[in-house]
Amino acid sequence: MQKSPSASSLGPGGLDLAQAFFKPIQNCDPPSSTKRHTKISVIGVGNVGMAIAQTILTQDLADELALVDAKSDKLRGEMLDLQHAAAFLPRTKINASVDYSVTAGSDLCIVTAGARQNPGESRLNLLQRNVALFSNIIPPLAKYSPDSILLIVSNPVDVLTYVSWKLSGFPSNRVIGSGTNLDSSRFRFLIADHLDVNAQDVQAFIVGEHGDSSVALWSSISIGGVPVLSFLKNQQIAYEKQTLENIHKAVVESAYEVISLKGYTSWAIGYSVANLARSLLRDQRKIHPVSVLAKGFYGIDGGEVFLSLPAQLGRGGVLGVTNIHLTDEEVQRLRKSAETILEFQSQLGL
Repeated sequence: MQKSPSASSLGPGGLDLAQAFFKPIQNCDPPSSTKRHTKISVIGVGNVGMAIAQTILTQDLADELALVDAKSDKLRGEMLDLQHAAAFLPRTKINASVDYSVTAGSDLCIVTAGARQNPGESRLNLLQRNVALFSNIIPPLAKYSPDSILLIVSNPVDVLTYVSWKLSGFPSNRVIGSGTNLDSSRFRFLIADHLDVNAQDVQAFIVGEHGDSSVALWSSISIGGVPVLSFLKNQQIAYEKQTLENIHKAVVESAYEVISLKGYTSWAIGYSVANLARSLLRDQRKIHPVSVLAKGFYGIDGGEVFLSLPAQLGRGGVLGVTNIHLTDEEVQRLRKSAETILEFQSQLGL
C-alpha cells in the first residue's frame, strides 16, 4: 500500500506532467546531492502512533513519513486522512504499508505497536506477547534501515527497549526508549503550577523506570537557575517532605487518570516523542530523560538494563549521560528501580 498515485503521471500515456509544467532555467546545476532527506517511520497507527505522526507533520520534522501497521484498512484510512491535509501542512511525502520495506532508508524508526492487555491478564503474560510481537517488528526495521535510530514508545518501555537492542544488533547509542521524558514534563508542569511559574523555566527530572519505581530528583530541581531546595534551606523556609512525595505520586498516577477519563493517552506523548525526534534529527544536543543502557552509571552493575537517565541527544543518538550529582537516597532509589526492571527481565528469561 503506497501513497495515492501522484497527479504528475496523469498525462497522456502516463506522461509526467511535472516535467511539462516546469521549464528549467538556463545554465543551472542539477539538484544538490548534499541536501539531506529526512525520513521517519512510525510503527503502529493507534492513538499514540497517530498523535506522534500528526505532531511530526505539523512541526515539519521530516521530508518523508512512513506508516506501518498490521491492520491494512485502518492504515490506509489514516494515511489518506493525513494526505488530505496536505494543503495545510509543510510538504511531506506520506507512505503506508503492511510491508516493512516501506521503511527503507529511515533516519528514525518510532515503535508504538503493542498488544493490548486482556481482562485479568498478568503484566508478565502481556510482556511475553509483546516480546513475541517485537520479534516480528525490530529485525525488519534493522534490515531496511541499518543506520537508523530506534525510538521505542511501547510499554513497558524500558524492557522493550532492551529487547529491541538485542533484536536489532544496533549499538546501544542508537536504541532509545521514550522513558520518563513525558513523566518529567508532567513533573515540571506540577511544580510550575504549584509555584505559579512557567513550566519552561523549571528544570526537573524523573529518572529510573517509566513506572511505579521512578525517582524524582528533587536535589537538582531549579527554577530560573535557582536551586529550589538549597534556596529554601538558605532562606530557612520550612517545607514538608510529604508535599514533595505527593507531587511525585501525582506524576506517577497522572497517566492512569487520563486513561480512566478518555480511555487512552495520546497528545502529550505525541508532543514528547516529536520533541525527542527534533533533538535527534536536528542534532540539537539537548538533555532529555530517556531510557538508555544504564549499566555502569550510579553503581548500576547488576546486569544490562535500560532505564531513564538525563542524556544528551543528537544525530548520533545518545551522545552521553549527564553527570548530575545525586543524593545518597536518590542513588539508592535509582538502583532499586534498576533492580525492579532486572527482576522483571529475569522472569522473562531475558
